[in-house]
Amino acid sequence: MGHYILKRVISIIPVFLLAALLTTGMIHLSPVDPAEAYLTAAHIQPTDEILDQKRHEFGLDQPFFIQYVNSIMKICQLDFGISYVSNKPVLDEVIYRIPTTIQLAIGSLLIAVLISVPLGFLAGIKRNSIIDHFSRLLSFFGASIPTFWLGYILVFFFSVKLNLFPVEGIGTWQHLVLPSITLALPLIAMYTRLLRASVLENLQEPYVLFARTRGIKEKMIMAKHVLRMAIPPMITGLGMNLGKLLTGTIIVESVFSWPGFGRYFIEAIFNRDIPVIQCYVLIAASLFILSNLIVDLIQMYIDPRISRKEGHQR
Repeated sequence: MGHYILKRVISIIPVFLLAALLTTGMIHLSPVDPAEAYLTAAHIQPTDEILDQKRHEFGLDQPFFIQYVNSIMKICQLDFGISYVSNKPVLDEVIYRIPTTIQLAIGSLLIAVLISVPLGFLAGIKRNSIIDHFSRLLSFFGASIPTFWLGYILVFFFSVKLNLFPVEGIGTWQHLVLPSITLALPLIAMYTRLLRASVLENLQEPYVLFARTRGIKEKMIMAKHVLRMAIPPMITGLGMNLGKLLTGTIIVESVFSWPGFGRYFIEAIFNRDIPVIQCYVLIAASLFILSNLIVDLIQMYIDPRISRKEGHQR
């Protein structure tokens, strides 16, 4: 087990180095000159002399490899630079905003799990029933409706027409409802389909027939055996979407004026705030890497055969 964990942790390193390489190469591939972007954000008229001075200050006149190594050293020191717009450390700006994004992600994840687990499980054990048809219809709409369109529809009906929830901002639990539902619907569609398919597959396994021949109650078989064996694929889906939840709230935060990390990234794009964009890419990559690692560890805890299988492969 220890070797498996060590192997997974070591595998993170090349992915992280690749992410750092992409963020450094983004400066060279982008048509935007970071020095010019900085002067524009600071409302300073860019001249050739000032541009050269800023390029030297940012290290942009050095070879690409040197810039790459310097960026890795700064990342290891949690130094993501200074925002061109606010003239504050980017890390401080991110730390200030990311709790609201985490709050939104947790709210949507709770809604998705609380709806998709019972719905997917019932759809699997009651195949072709009304519940099953409803789950498939919900999954179809959840996977098809664009997130921004759903957000505007919810705002129109529940905020503008019915005046039940605030249109934008944060502060109370009412502000969290509509953004969380908007973000949760695609997850509900995915997790319901995953769990339904997993339940149907496990119902065909020999252990279910064996449990029935032993006279075990049907409810006990479904709850203790089928549901337990059907959950791991859903956990994998949760892990794959954990990083997406934290970094993919851009559209929802823009629709509901939610002052989180995603909206900060959108503002940075419009303002050509390159240090913020680089920081976002690195944090997004790190979140995806860590979420996948956490899922692997949870899967290994639920099913120890995974680590043993890795050991046999070595």
